[in-house]
Amino acid sequence: MGEFVRLEVADGVGTIRLDRPKMNALNAQMQEEIRAAAAEATERDDVKAVIVYGGERVFAAGADVKEMATMSYTDMVKRSGALTSSFSAVAKIPKPVVAAITGYALGGGCELALCADVRIAADDATLGQPEILLGIIPGAGGTQRLTRLVGPSRAKDIIFTGRFVKAEEALAIGMVDRVVPAESVYETALAWATQFTGAASYALRAAKEAIDKGLEVDLETGLEIERQQFAALFATQDRSIGMNSFVESGPGKAEFTGS
Repeated sequence: MGEFVRLEVADGVGTIRLDRPKMNALNAQMQEEIRAAAAEATERDDVKAVIVYGGERVFAAGADVKEMATMSYTDMVKRSGALTSSFSAVAKIPKPVVAAITGYALGGGCELALCADVRIAADDATLGQPEILLGIIPGAGGTQRLTRLVGPSRAKDIIFTGRFVKAEEALAIGMVDRVVPAESVYETALAWATQFTGAASYALRAAKEAIDKGLEVDLETGLEIERQQFAALFATQDRSIGMNSFVESGPGKAEFTGS
């Protein structure tokens, strides 16, 4: 458990909780603690799905600008790879991941939310990539993940201007997937995550990997990735359980073991 980031596990759901008052500014220490929490969530068999949550007030208002302001070019050359990989550790968790967004998710906070599979935002949440206003660009995946999510024109508008994106617009353009009352954000994310606690874990892992890796390649290569993942699942116990349950009792009644 880190000083500012911890993994809380209950009933099969792990919550990566950001807790650096007042605004969850993502300094280097926090970045490394996010990496550690993502690694723990990946390794633990009792974690079937993951929520990334900054608390009732704010998701994360961005990187620690005071820390960055003191860094030289060579300092950032050394640090930038670790920054990117710490957030990518969340994207690579081989389980369903949902970001529960309250308050602000700006700059690095927005980039962290983009690492989730699904984003649920409060109706008063604000997202954005305002790095251009600091004379820099997003450096933890924003130019890449946001573009893949909303398309190049919308991503350029958001990144070029540095403007804030309110929850309803974010929903309309696909930047978030659901908008709910602020007091319901975590509970909604928990309900989404909980549906996977009894699911076929290796099938979920295969589906996520096929989708994510398929986005990086041409269609034919993507189809081959899918074929390999599909065939490999025939080595799992859950495949046998699922198919036998279907034959005997119909769909949706299988009790998977996660093996």
